Amino acid sequence: MILVDWQIEDRIRRGQIGIDPYDPSLIQPNSLDIRLGDHFVWYEPCDDVIDPYDHDSVTSRVDEKRTDSIVMEPGAFILAETFEAVSLPDNVVASIEGKSSIARLGIELHQTGGWIDAGFRGTITLEMCNVNRRPVRIYAGMPIGQLVFYTTERAENPYNLKNDAKYMDQRQATLSRYHENRRAV
Repeated sequence: MILVDWQIEDRIRRGQIGIDPYDPSLIQPNSLDIRLGDHFVWYEPCDDVIDPYDHDSVTSRVDEKRTDSIVMEPGAFILAETFEAVSLPDNVVASIEGKSSIARLGIELHQTGGWIDAGFRGTITLEMCNVNRRPVRIYAGMPIGQLVFYTTERAENPYNLKNDAKYMDQRQATLSRYHENRRAV
């Protein structure tokens, strides 16, 4: 079941869903607007191949910046953080969706990482692309997406209890940690 406005507010006020900082004006009928943080990470253009199992290739030729705004060039791919940190209990999951007004500028909010597991804590890393033919400026603090919350049965092994929870308690735009997975033979 998707939570509606009064259910979202009730769960936040009772501490079942953590949103820090929390601004009640961001509650929508079926979601909570989430704002863009000020930490951005991107890969410098080059011909080096990124191998998801090789930590050095994932972390080399990377640039990052804390800033109040950044211009996304056409075709740009940038990792960004959400301003809000989120904390989910073991019976609520969330998905992050782009705001329509931002999508109409050509900004995609996430590629495939739009699911937030029960038990997750931290800021959310956004996988942003500009598919417009023109550059687009984005600003820290602007509502950039919306979290949709779903109630579920209690997870037996929520994200916060998993030994391999690679992104637990992250507090900035975070590069892939896929290299921590075992490679199948």
